[in-house]
Amino acid sequence: MKALLCLDFENDIVHPNGKVAGKGYAEFNKAHGSLQSAARVQEKFRAAGLPVLHVRVGFSSTYLEQPKNSPLMGQAHVFGAFDLGGWGTEFLSEVTPQDDEIIITKHRVGSFYATALDLTLKTMGVTEVFLMGVATDMVVESTAREAHDRDFLVTIISDCCIAANDEDQARSLKNMEKLATLIVSDALELS
Repeated sequence: MKALLCLDFENDIVHPNGKVAGKGYAEFNKAHGSLQSAARVQEKFRAAGLPVLHVRVGFSSTYLEQPKNSPLMGQAHVFGAFDLGGWGTEFLSEVTPQDDEIIITKHRVGSFYATALDLTLKTMGVTEVFLMGVATDMVVESTAREAHDRDFLVTIISDCCIAANDEDQARSLKNMEKLATLIVSDALELS
């Protein structure tokens, strides 16, 4: 069975008012229309009766789960970023989950690390995952590597991925060619 994984499509990362959107993610989306493409892909999966799962990064209000020594997430508590009780970890309106769709919360970059994602997918009978999200070179690439090593077939929907800039996007997509199939949303076939 195929499943769509929507990775870190959160306000804090991509919305122009998000805590880390200024790193380039909001501008990348504006330039490339990634969220609109992602919304169309979600609808294709839903119409085909295939699961759509959503993964987000976040921390409790105490930030106990936060990796304080991380160059990437170590200052989140200082800025109030990724607070699970706030607007920042809500999903972007263009790609918000439907009521019956599974949401996985993670505390690190990769979607499999210390989460129930692997168990959930295997219990559902999923053997092939389609990935889209932000940032391409962080959560998407990390999740692609883990999914590959857990014996899932992996497809990256490249125009539904958001990076801080075009260089990061191109480099990450080139890396993932070695362990995944890369497609664009218009080429997606679910038969």
